Amino acid sequence: MLKADKLNKNIVAIGGGHGLGRILSSLSCYGSKVTGIVATTDNGGSTGRIRACQGGIAWGDMRNCINQLITEPSIGSMIFEYRFKGNGELDGHNLGNLMLTALDNLSIRPLDAINLIRDMLNVETQIIPMSEHPSDLAAITYNGEIINGETSVDELQEVPKRLYLEPAVPATKEALNAINQADLVLLGPGSFLTSIMPVLLLRDLGIALKNSNAQIVFITNLDKEHGPAGKMSLETMLHWCERAMNGRKIDTILTDKLHTDLNNKFNLQIEDLASSNHEWRHDRDKLKHAVDKLIISC
Repeated sequence: MLKADKLNKNIVAIGGGHGLGRILSSLSCYGSKVTGIVATTDNGGSTGRIRACQGGIAWGDMRNCINQLITEPSIGSMIFEYRFKGNGELDGHNLGNLMLTALDNLSIRPLDAINLIRDMLNVETQIIPMSEHPSDLAAITYNGEIINGETSVDELQEVPKRLYLEPAVPATKEALNAINQADLVLLGPGSFLTSIMPVLLLRDLGIALKNSNAQIVFITNLDKEHGPAGKMSLETMLHWCERAMNGRKIDTILTDKLHTDLNNKFNLQIEDLASSNHEWRHDRDKLKHAVDKLIISC
């Protein structure tokens, strides 16, 4: 295992709230050497309700990542994680989402708002929204139907023909800088169509990944997803990622099982990654151990 003070590599992890939060929390001892680039297209739950009436980017996945990175519970962390209950309009809203929205309404840059919260909660890992401009995930089906919004994409019965962002927006400049300086880029784990792909669909970010000298690693989920992504083969997912990265090949697949269907097209790193009490959830210590091996090979 690498010691935190010995890490001289820059790591970038790409994804959404739950899966990305898991990988970031497993690497939290490496502090600011780790950067999470977070999807901002969610339109469900508290986040979706806020976007419907206030506009702006989706804050929920960034809030989720920050929550998983909090190592010392405090009054501040309790406030940030608080979720309202009851029968009124606040029911189901997360106070952290509202705090970030309020900062956004004060014309503070979304990234500056996140950094203020990180400082308040003593979170060293860098959290960057994929874009600071509002955008939604959209899909085109094989019947030519246009589907708008992450929640609608998740409810599709079949894999869409393609995904895109509406409107097309630029990546956050700090996200591009992080990729340019990265030694290791991690894609996933997490919801493939609605967490990993939205970030890769940013044209300038895809170009940055194509030109990156970093080792790019795809981390598989431990269980089949619900929704259309669950009907995709791993090879198809990898093809979608490489297409979004303008043909840049994925270097390694970090997985818990042998995938004979890949026909030796990809380098596999097979590890025991499952939590002992939830087989579908990645164990933080096992993830860190696996990523440490990747870091050494960079």
